[in-house]
Amino acid sequence: MEKVFVTGITGKSGMCCLREIAKDDNREYDFTFLVRSEEKGQRVKKCFPRANTVVGDCNDKEFLQRTFSANKYDTLLHIAGVMRSLPVVEAAIMGGVKYMILVHTTGIYSKYKAAGEGYRNIEAEIDSMINGKGIDKTILRPTMIYGDLNDRNVSVFMKMVYKLRLFPVVNHANYELQPVWCGDLGKAYYLVLTHSSITRGKDYNLSGGRPILLIDMFRVMADKLGVRNHFFNVPFVVAYSGAWLLYLCTLGKVDFRERVQRLVEPRTFSYEEAKNDFGYNPLPFEEGINDEISEFLSKIKHE
Repeated sequence: MEKVFVTGITGKSGMCCLREIAKDDNREYDFTFLVRSEEKGQRVKKCFPRANTVVGDCNDKEFLQRTFSANKYDTLLHIAGVMRSLPVVEAAIMGGVKYMILVHTTGIYSKYKAAGEGYRNIEAEIDSMINGKGIDKTILRPTMIYGDLNDRNVSVFMKMVYKLRLFPVVNHANYELQPVWCGDLGKAYYLVLTHSSITRGKDYNLSGGRPILLIDMFRVMADKLGVRNHFFNVPFVVAYSGAWLLYLCTLGKVDFRERVQRLVEPRTFSYEEAKNDFGYNPLPFEEGINDEISEFLSKIKHE
């Protein structure tokens, strides 16, 4: 039986992956899930009763090294994100893991320094760490993830659409995104693991079903929320100058400069290789957003 150590299982896409694991209950795999508390461990076991859980932190190097060394895992499924990859990968190498599935981000392709360079440096360091050690890896790169009210992208847009009748958009919000529903990601993570004979050593972009303009995302949400907005244009130079002014006035404590830059950066990525290798077939935004809209309206109703 293959021993698999999993991080990030109680996040939005992680829980979707857990449901796929529980539904399939494949006895070829013995899963151990890293959780931040006993309470979260009980949440995992409620979904998947035969789960092994261990309480700890992805940033605790000593804990990670003890855990990997003591248990001799075969595979690492790291869902907790690129910013937590290095200590987990280091401990996994020391513990003898031979295959790593790492969930990172398409932010690595950004032309803006902070958004892309840091991610590229992390992946380069991982390559250096595993070089010559006989370790295979697969890197998964989701686009903008949505699916519950805790996401930090679409849920923010949703609240703005709901509250603002006069809605400012930078450069007409006329650029394409490809947001991805967390349920599609959860399925993909599990399929990459169970199709490892094909997916080992490859990288995959995990984007949403089809590109959509940001302005059309706003309109879809407005329609489903039952509100009407008047969208007015803010030229990029005005928005970016405002971000600079805020940065200077707060002595660098509030920095929205790169966020404004990325608001006019198209972010669409082909998932064709994932479709061919393990049947990845994500929903379009118009369908995937329905559950999050329902959750939001339910919350508003009970406030």
